[in-house]
Amino acid sequence: MDIQFGDLKLPKKGAVAVLVAEGGKLSPSALSLDKATRGALTRALGLGRFKGKKSQVAEIVAPARVDFDRILLLGVGKPAELDETAAQALGGTIQAQLAGSGSTEGAVAADALAGMKLEPAHFAAHLAYGARLRSYRFDKYRTKEKPEDKPSLKRLRVLVAGHAKARAAFEPLDRIADGVFFTRDLVSEPANVIYPESLAAQARTLAKLGVEVEVLDEKQMAKLGMGALLGVGQGSAKPPRLAIMQWHGDPGAKDKRPLAFVGKGVTFDTGGISIKPAANMEDMKWDMGGAGVVMGLMKALAGRKAKVNAVGIGGLVENMPDGNAQRPGDIVTTLSGQTIEVINTDAEGRLVLADALWYTQKRFKPRFMIDLATLTGAIIVALGMEYAGLFSNNDELAERLIASGQSIGEKVWRMPLGEEYDKIIRSDAADMKNVGDRWGGAITAAQLLQRFVNDVPWAHLDIAGVTWSSKDKPTVPKGGTAFGVRLLDGLVARYYESK
Repeated sequence: MDIQFGDLKLPKKGAVAVLVAEGGKLSPSALSLDKATRGALTRALGLGRFKGKKSQVAEIVAPARVDFDRILLLGVGKPAELDETAAQALGGTIQAQLAGSGSTEGAVAADALAGMKLEPAHFAAHLAYGARLRSYRFDKYRTKEKPEDKPSLKRLRVLVAGHAKARAAFEPLDRIADGVFFTRDLVSEPANVIYPESLAAQARTLAKLGVEVEVLDEKQMAKLGMGALLGVGQGSAKPPRLAIMQWHGDPGAKDKRPLAFVGKGVTFDTGGISIKPAANMEDMKWDMGGAGVVMGLMKALAGRKAKVNAVGIGGLVENMPDGNAQRPGDIVTTLSGQTIEVINTDAEGRLVLADALWYTQKRFKPRFMIDLATLTGAIIVALGMEYAGLFSNNDELAERLIASGQSIGEKVWRMPLGEEYDKIIRSDAADMKNVGDRWGGAITAAQLLQRFVNDVPWAHLDIAGVTWSSKDKPTVPKGGTAFGVRLLDGLVARYYESK
């Protein structure tokens, strides 16, 4: 969908959206439209339950005395409470309402409302950003979709005083959306399209943005000693890969150490010999969500030319149960030299990350490491589908992630780590085992990962419950969410990027 900005002057046709504050207070543009329609908006307010509360929408179809297809009344709630996230949600609501309406052209009047703290241009930019995020659709394999089932909206114009300033503010947000869409595409693709080699090829496409990309094959990883990662992939006909992406956005930085982001990239997870039940196994195409987020983040940082040095690592494997597959009871030697007894081959993500984390901190000596993984069902039991689980050895990093998540709308909840949990993964045959007992599964998985970070400030985000959504949300349509791209981009921008 094409998003444009223009002066705060209502068009003559198409669909138009105007703002209404709580209590039914019409914005200046809404008042002008109410006059042009001889009170149609006022009458609509009086006839229904629409009172301008946050997220309320009322629609007037084919209004008299004007040539608009429809008029949308958008409730913004209390203008003083309108922040960036609320503005984005408002834009997403507009997009969702108009996409299936039949209108091809739409405009929204982003008036300055009394009491609103956001500058109008800033408000308009984030409104447009929300509309862009909600416009995502993964439909490349729908070959016989009826025209009436496709989105009708082709262009949305955001009308605001100082539209050039709004356009400038929208530009970096648009680049972040590119990263979000990249991740959503990768997560949505089936496993016969996205597998370790093809996912590594997707990482290579970032080179055109200035990202330095390197890919290690299985022979190179074997030479290094990545026995844990390679063990996961040994049952698949698709060989593993390690994708290394570097963005040198601040070459003059005093602290040369990069920020490091590490993703689990299991492109399909059958569970291996400890095979999963057949029901819903198709969902395991997005078990590479962590690596997908890292790639989307690198695209966002490079796209908006972030003044930061960052490295992204994706451990890319497929977990399959052939005659050469890893067996329960096998012992693997990690890149660190530590050994892991594999009790359950379906606890494979932590094996991938063990080698990827060790490689990252030894080669790059980063300021911090953040890993992302659809790691455990246990985190879904604990937190449901609203929060990602956060584990960290560093309070400052954890607090910054929490604050970033709150401001972006991608929330994380800190979970405990401790020696008591560490004891649960002791092995009688190796340095550790890859699963503990029934309880605290998300915690014991994080405890294992912590053994591969040394003293580097580190955070682990278990995104198993938030990588895929079964319902539409204001800026996230049903499907792959790309949870983490905006969270981490916001973390970088707020705390680590050179100004």
